[in-house]
Amino acid sequence: MSSISTPDLESWLAGQQPAVADVIRHLAQACAQISRACSRGAIAAEGGESIHGAVGEVNVQGENQQKLDVYSDECMADALAACPSVAGWASEELEHPTVSPNHATTGRYLAVFDPLDGSSNIEANISVGTIFSVLPHLFPGAEPTEAAFMQPGRRQVAAGYALYGPATVLVLSTGHGIEFFTLDPTSSRWVHTRSGVNIKVTTSEFAINASNQRFWEKPIQRYVAECVAGESGPRARNFNMRWVASMVAEVHRIMTRGGVFLYPRDTKEPRKPGRLRLMYEASPMAFLMEQAGARAVTGTTDLLDVVPDTLHQRVPVILGSREEVELIVRYYADPNENVSLQLFRNRSLFVQPHH
Repeated sequence: MSSISTPDLESWLAGQQPAVADVIRHLAQACAQISRACSRGAIAAEGGESIHGAVGEVNVQGENQQKLDVYSDECMADALAACPSVAGWASEELEHPTVSPNHATTGRYLAVFDPLDGSSNIEANISVGTIFSVLPHLFPGAEPTEAAFMQPGRRQVAAGYALYGPATVLVLSTGHGIEFFTLDPTSSRWVHTRSGVNIKVTTSEFAINASNQRFWEKPIQRYVAECVAGESGPRARNFNMRWVASMVAEVHRIMTRGGVFLYPRDTKEPRKPGRLRLMYEASPMAFLMEQAGARAVTGTTDLLDVVPDTLHQRVPVILGSREEVELIVRYYADPNENVSLQLFRNRSLFVQPHH
C-alpha cells in the first residue's frame, strides 16, 4: 500500500530563500525542544532536576525568572549558535546581544526572540509561547554590535511564534502570507496544517487587562466603554472580553477567529512608554498581523515603522482585526473624541450604577 506524504516544515522551507530557511529550521528545532520541556510540567527529566519553578533571580526586564525561562533561552541560543546563517542574536532575557561564536563575520542574518512569553502562567499550566524575528545583518563581514539590531519592523525577513498549548503550533511568515505548522509529538515533525490565513476584518471580541482601567489613555477609555455598553451603546452590538496574560495565546486566538488585543500606554508607570518589548514581542507580531490582513499600531503609529532606540525598548501595542484597530486610531487622531473618564462616572466595567 502506498503512503501519501504529508506536507511538513521541511517541504515548505524548500521553497524559501536558503539562508532564511536555515535560520527558521534551527529556530523550529529549538521550539520543539522547548515544547517537550513544557509538556513535562514539574516532572524531572530522567536523572535530573525539574526545570519548572522559579530561579530566584530577576532578569534584565525586572521580572522574576523561571527555570523554564532560562532553559528556553539556552535552547534558542544553542540552536542559533549552530546556524551558519546567523551572525548574532538578542534575547529578552539578556541585557546585551550575543555574537555568534562561529559565524559572527559570515552570517547574513540576526535573530531576536522572547524565549518564553507568558512564563508567569507556567505554574497555572496556561499556554505559553516563543516569539522570534529574523533581521538582515546590515554590516556583513563585521561582528554585529547592538547598533546592528536597531532596525524597524519593516526590515524583518521572517517572524513567527510557537504556542505551547494542547497542541504545539508554529506560526510563520517570510513576507508572503501566514503558515501554520503543528508539532507531531510522535515523530517530532512540524506538519503543515494551514496556509493563507486571513484575520477577520470585523470582530466582537477584545482582549485587555481590565485591572488597569483607571490608568488607560482617554481613547482606550472610550473604546472599551463603548464595547462594554453592548447593544444599548454606540456600537449597537455585544462584545466579549478576553485576557490570558500571554501575548502568544492572545495573538493566536486572533489569528484563528479574529479580535483585537490592547496593551496601551497608561499612567500606572508614566516613565514607561509601554509595557511590551518592541523588538521581541511587538515587531514580530505586527509583521504577522499585517501578513494576515490585520493591523498593528501604537495608537498613533504603525508598529512596523517604529525604529528602536534601545535593545529593550517598550511600546504600546494595539493589534488585530482591521476595522477595530482603525477605529481606535481615529480616536487617537481626533482630539474631540478623546473623551475623559466621563463615560465611567456612573458605571465602571464591572459595577452597575445605584438606582
